[in-house]
Amino acid sequence: MASFSDTVAQVPGVPSGDLARVAALRAGDEGAFRELVDAWSPAMLRLAANFVSNHAAAQDVVQDAWLGVLKGLDGFEGRSSLRAWVFTIVANRARTHGARDARTVAASQLGPEEVAGPTVDPGRFQGADGEYPNHWTTAGAPQRWDNSPEQRALTGEALAVIETAVEQLPSRQRQVITLRDIQGLTSEETCEVLEITPQNQRVLLHRARATLRGSLEEYYRC
Repeated sequence: MASFSDTVAQVPGVPSGDLARVAALRAGDEGAFRELVDAWSPAMLRLAANFVSNHAAAQDVVQDAWLGVLKGLDGFEGRSSLRAWVFTIVANRARTHGARDARTVAASQLGPEEVAGPTVDPGRFQGADGEYPNHWTTAGAPQRWDNSPEQRALTGEALAVIETAVEQLPSRQRQVITLRDIQGLTSEETCEVLEITPQNQRVLLHRARATLRGSLEEYYRC
């Protein structure tokens, strides 16, 4: 019978660190488990909150998900990253919890986010004759804040602006940008976790990033 290492080695794109993490968790390494809990629980809580009615319910989902992770480790075959596998468990548990609470996602949270049309002034992108066609222009873009000690001191404030902006995003945009830009999942993994199409994932991520960029620009103009 093939070992876990042999199985994962046959699957391309699996992070090498997953082998060590799963081995440590299967061996009952409490330190490794606490490290993952500390690192991933905040984003797991944010994801769960999009499916349930209150913070307490989201906490229950995360706790239940971690129990599911421990119980399901023997079934992890490395067909996605460990991170994606864990967040899929969170999403599934949250959906189940939400259904028990008879809470469904309002149609208004799904439709407007995917309506065609520009989310950013087209003039903010370079034309076909630019150095990087269709990419952002530098006009109005926030400047680097690491050029001096004084500017570096503002980093914490800027992060707070971003965190606030993320919390104010529509539910589906918040889910996507949390998984893609905060947790580093691939587009394929994000689609799998959230059960959405690649096109919807791209639209939601673009709109979320555009909103955050706008928040940062407003912050640096103040």
